[in-house]
Amino acid sequence: MKIIFAGTPPFAAAALRALHAAGHDIALVLTQPDRPAGRGMKLMRSAVARAAGELGLSVQQPSTLRDPNAQGRIAELSADIMIVAAYGLILPQAVLDLPRRGCINVHASLLPRWRGAAPVQHAILAGDSTTGICIMQMDAGLDTGPVLLKREIAIQSNDTSASLLEKLTALGASAVTDAIADFASLYPSPQSAEGATYAGKLSRADAPVDWRKPALEIDRQIRAFNPFPGAESSFDGKTLKIWQAVIGHGSPRTGTPGMVLRAAEDGILVACGDGALCLTEVQKTGGKRLPAAIFLLGTEIRPGNVLGTAESAETYRKS
Repeated sequence: MKIIFAGTPPFAAAALRALHAAGHDIALVLTQPDRPAGRGMKLMRSAVARAAGELGLSVQQPSTLRDPNAQGRIAELSADIMIVAAYGLILPQAVLDLPRRGCINVHASLLPRWRGAAPVQHAILAGDSTTGICIMQMDAGLDTGPVLLKREIAIQSNDTSASLLEKLTALGASAVTDAIADFASLYPSPQSAEGATYAGKLSRADAPVDWRKPALEIDRQIRAFNPFPGAESSFDGKTLKIWQAVIGHGSPRTGTPGMVLRAAEDGILVACGDGALCLTEVQKTGGKRLPAAIFLLGTEIRPGNVLGTAESAETYRKS
């Protein structure tokens, strides 16, 4: 089949490389325009643009697919199918109708659960025990089309968004190549409206930790927000990023939520609304991510100190 591929981040680049390695005819790669990134805010090509360049594939970077010129370039190819993986641009109906066999999406959740932009983070936040990849026939809705193929994996208790996405990236690459190889035999299974959930985008506004919540929920937040947007609290009027923690099993359930119960080599034990959480990797403003034992050598945190709560979130975000 003649394929048009549309995607942007490393998750999509892995799928593109797998399809190319399988010998498929990739007539065009679509990816988002170069964006400023890093401390110098230099224009950076997307992971898909870099992969396509290395593979010698034709690349186009339209800012929108609603542009008639962009649609015309796609139509000229007379592609059999378009494969979309975390592209980040809306495909209008005019584009969905162009490929002979339609457009399929590589989505990192077990649809209809976690439709939308951040399914990996929301699966961890919600405490889901499993997630996976769905290869979905695209329609005009938001991840509402029939599912052609589904692959499932377990979410481990120590998975972060980074570690889980790495597993899903590999799973997505293998799933889409299998789907294209067996496309004629796949049966589209309509999604049920029952159990549908939406995974909205996350931002820095979601980062503050509310220590009044149970330790289990805060642990999920820390893992879900690693690497973005990063869970935050505050200490001494400054932002404190929390990258890793473990639930303090058997710890005392006393003290105000956010109160430091112990500060030692094994971590900073903090009281929560239910239970306690031991912070094992943290980062202060302008500093590096550090194990708690090393962090405590340069920052004096003692039992009885209180980390920021939800009420102080706006104050420390501006610090």
